Amino acid sequence: MKELFSLRTVRKKILMLSKLAGIVLIFSYAFSTGLPVNEDASFLIWLGLVLLLIIGIDLFMGRFITKPIAKLNASAKRMAKLDFSAPCDFSSTDEFGELSASLNTMAEKLQQALAHLEDANALLEKDVEKERLLLAERKELVDSLSHEMKTPLGIIRAYAEGLQEESDEATKRKYAQVIVSEVGRMNDLIVTLLDLSALESGAASLNVTRFDFVELVETVAGRLLIDTPETDFELQYELPERKAFVWTDKRRMEQVLDNLIVNARKNVWSGGVLRLEVTEGSGVLHFSVFNQGRPIPESDLSEIWKKFYRDSGADYNGSGLGLSIVAQVLSMQNLPYGAENRTDGVQFWFSIPTIE
Repeated sequence: MKELFSLRTVRKKILMLSKLAGIVLIFSYAFSTGLPVNEDASFLIWLGLVLLLIIGIDLFMGRFITKPIAKLNASAKRMAKLDFSAPCDFSSTDEFGELSASLNTMAEKLQQALAHLEDANALLEKDVEKERLLLAERKELVDSLSHEMKTPLGIIRAYAEGLQEESDEATKRKYAQVIVSEVGRMNDLIVTLLDLSALESGAASLNVTRFDFVELVETVAGRLLIDTPETDFELQYELPERKAFVWTDKRRMEQVLDNLIVNARKNVWSGGVLRLEVTEGSGVLHFSVFNQGRPIPESDLSEIWKKFYRDSGADYNGSGLGLSIVAQVLSMQNLPYGAENRTDGVQFWFSIPTIE
């Protein structure tokens, strides 16, 4: 019986309203005609009651029909524009309340679906961008190899043709040595370039370990600066007396030290000073290598880290890849580095945090 007379649906509300309106209309007519007034006055009273009834029905329809439809319509328009920021705030126990809840549920699911779609699109864009970068790197690699191989291949061809025509054995041996030297140079260039490309593309990662950085510097410097008979410079160095441990890729850091020290050794003036320093402060090791020699043009200080950069004023020929590898390895670890001209030379440096 309670469910029969409940107003949980719009249909029941309208039916109940129509029945009440009919009953009120009948009773108002009976009331107005039963009053001790003339027929005209009775009609005016009944007309007034009818107007009140119409106003009441209008208020009821606005409250329970028109207002919910307006709110639902406004929410549906926002959702049609993919605006899910404001859910439908209408709530009731009838069909409008259920429709409002359904719209909010749909909006929530659509918002989640759009978020997943945006994430998928972002990943796709990253994959496309990665593929584009890989293609660009491959093209750059091929172009670089093609450019760099022209000179050694030309030399090899010229000396190989000379071998075919030369009869003197000593000259043949000299030509063969040049060919072997150029082949070795080509091999070193290809290996170095492939290594750099692997670092840049992310194909090669760092294998971090804990080791004594001071010991590594001593080992590399001894091999490159002390144990070589052709040294024509004054070596100065300052290293901490105690061990200083770091957490990084030992092989890659040895590569960094190799390239920086070899670069300084190639550019130091004959009889000039080459100075190595490792200092420690505030939990950070500062490495620097200085060579007396020709300064780097200020406009080129930011260019020296790029592949195949060569100083036109230098009196030696290198691959132009050593400092690029230094920059890539240090950048992968977010370690600060740089190069600066001093009064009588050039100093390269980088810093690395220490661990216990």
